[in-house]
Amino acid sequence: MYAITGITGQVGGVVARILLGAGKPVRAVVRDAAKGREWANRGCEVALANIDDAASLTTAFRGVEAVFVLVPPNFDPLPEFPEAMAIGATLKSALETARPERVVYLSTIGAQANQSNLLTQHTIIEKAINPVAMPLTVFRPAWFMENCRWDVAPARERGMIPSFLQPLDKLVPMVATEDIGRVAAEILLEKWSGHRVVELEGPKRVSPHDIAATFSRLLNKPVRTEVVPHQSWESLFKTQGMKNPMPRIRMLDGFNAGWIEFERGEAGSRKGNVTLESVLKGLIDN
Repeated sequence: MYAITGITGQVGGVVARILLGAGKPVRAVVRDAAKGREWANRGCEVALANIDDAASLTTAFRGVEAVFVLVPPNFDPLPEFPEAMAIGATLKSALETARPERVVYLSTIGAQANQSNLLTQHTIIEKAINPVAMPLTVFRPAWFMENCRWDVAPARERGMIPSFLQPLDKLVPMVATEDIGRVAAEILLEKWSGHRVVELEGPKRVSPHDIAATFSRLLNKPVRTEVVPHQSWESLFKTQGMKNPMPRIRMLDGFNAGWIEFERGEAGSRKGNVTLESVLKGLIDN
């Protein structure tokens, strides 16, 4: 049995479909019973659990061969990240009590960085669960290509993409959620000992200019990229409802300055198969 959290999302859904396709039994870990019905209809066992509730997580993780842990994103955390600290403690307790045979935790590129930023939430959770005795893979994918979904409308309507990634010709490690889910499923099916880190990016790194050029080809119209001035970020994010935008700003600074990077660099990362063009085409068509 394989327990999958985040199964109703893009990555978790890919993981589950691959495991089911391989004939493996899957336990869908969901917060809402209604959202579990689709997966029950696909043949999954369904377990109700919340990421902040150790008792329900323990039940969901008990008796399984491997667990895939995906923590819901928090784009506007409180200062000092108390939410991540609580989740880390809860996960550690649940894993140590349930004792699944193997664990894969979906973290992020740059989780090893010393500078505080939005991704530090994963740094905190990684540290919290590191003492668990069972084999653990910390899986760190790159920037999601699917973040470009917010660029579809301005590219189509105005022929312009606003970019927080700067400079516009800087190559950025990105990866498709399809590749993340596929590699996560492959890892879950592996047997390994101890703790390890696996880092994943797409077939090649891309720049904001590359994104615009790809939109141009797919939309058959000129699309350019425009820098969003750094001095406008804080007020812009606050108008979008964020109360504490500094972690997000620091994350973007980290990508732009290069201190958010893979622990072993580009040479040490696994490479996915799905291209930026394939992802953007899917976003445009949908």
